[in-house]
Amino acid sequence: MKTARDIIIKPIVTEHTMNLFKYDNKYTFKVLKTANKREIKSAIEEIFKVNVLKVTTMNVCGKTCRRGKYVGKTSDWKKAIVKVQPDQKIEFMGAPLFEV
Repeated sequence: MKTARDIIIKPIVTEHTMNLFKYDNKYTFKVLKTANKREIKSAIEEIFKVNVLKVTTMNVCGKTCRRGKYVGKTSDWKKAIVKVQPDQKIEFMGAPLFEV
């Protein structure tokens, strides 16, 4: 059985995700590859105590990389963009997850 902490792996913090938070109140997370939208929604609501309005997921393909003559590939992973209610924020370790 998967717990909420198993489903949500880590937040993704980039310039693009900061703009999503600032203007649309959306947060981006790296999630378990086998998790579906219902599991992601319940995990976010359980961990961060917020109401989730919408969950968008996408599978990110790993990139090919070279190390000299050897060719490898980074692992595939899943990304979830979670929209919360406008009056709520996700806090991480006592501080807002994204600073505006």
